[in-house]
This record gives sequence, C-alpha cells and structure tokens, in this order.
Amino acid sequence: MVWEDSPSHVCRGGDKRALTFCCPPVKPCPIVFALEEAGITPQEYIEIKEKFGAKTRLGEGDGTCFGSLVWCCKPSKPCPLRDMVLRRMDMSHDEYMDLKHQLSQELVGHEPTNNEESIKALADAFDVPEEEASQVLSECGNDLKTAMKVLRMKNLEL
Repeated sequence: MVWEDSPSHVCRGGDKRALTFCCPPVKPCPIVFALEEAGITPQEYIEIKEKFGAKTRLGEGDGTCFGSLVWCCKPSKPCPLRDMVLRRMDMSHDEYMDLKHQLSQELVGHEPTNNEESIKALADAFDVPEEEASQVLSECGNDLKTAMKVLRMKNLEL
C-alpha cells in the first residue's frame, strides 16, 4: 500500500512524520525543530534510523549520499543516486514509500497531533468554518501545507 498522506519534506514545511525523509542532522536546518517536536534527540534519531535499516531493505544503499536508503528523500524529489540504487535493488517506489511510512511510525509513533491551532489558522486564513478546516486537515493527513493548498484551490473554484 502506498503512503497516501505522506508529508512534504521537513525542509519544505512538512510535519514531523517527514523525518523519515531527512538526512543525518549534520548541519543547521529545519530537522532540529522537527526533532524537538517529535521529542527525540539527534542521537536517538540516528539510532532509530540505523536500527530500522538493519532490519529492512532501507539499510541498503551503497552509492547514496549517506550509504543507506534510510537517509534518502521522497521519490517526488529528483535524486539520481537514490533512483539508481532503487533500480539496482529492484525496489519499487511503492515498496520504498511503504518502508518509509513504517520508519516514520517508529520515529514519531501513531499519536494524534493537537491540531487546534492549525484548524483555527486555516479557518481564519481561508474564511471557512472550523469544521471544514478540520475535515480538510484530516483528509490531508494533518499536513498543514497540503491542507492550505486544498483550501486555496477550493477558493479558486468559487
């Protein structure tokens, strides 16, 4: 099954579930804030990813930037190194995303996020009832950026 509501990359405004697509925390970038939100240290993050890689095919990846697919980004972001390795391994994008989804769940768990602030912000910004903002946010897998795009498109249709 493909990860239908996969978030945007953290560096593009995605929520903490997108940590599954991040590199090791070796430079200052938005990963720092996502790790804080997830309540895990950079070292714990590295250990979780390495442990997951050791038990799945995401641990493979000689030829990628960091030597393992656990550190690679979404297929929607062009990367010839990742794609070459996926072809060599005969791993489909569907299998890759399924494993990334599992890794995301290990990183941040399944707990529901508190979306009250996001719902209010969406309702105010797009002049819609909070119930509609809540429904759109839920349909977008709690990815605020995607919910904003959906509401923007709905406004254009009016």
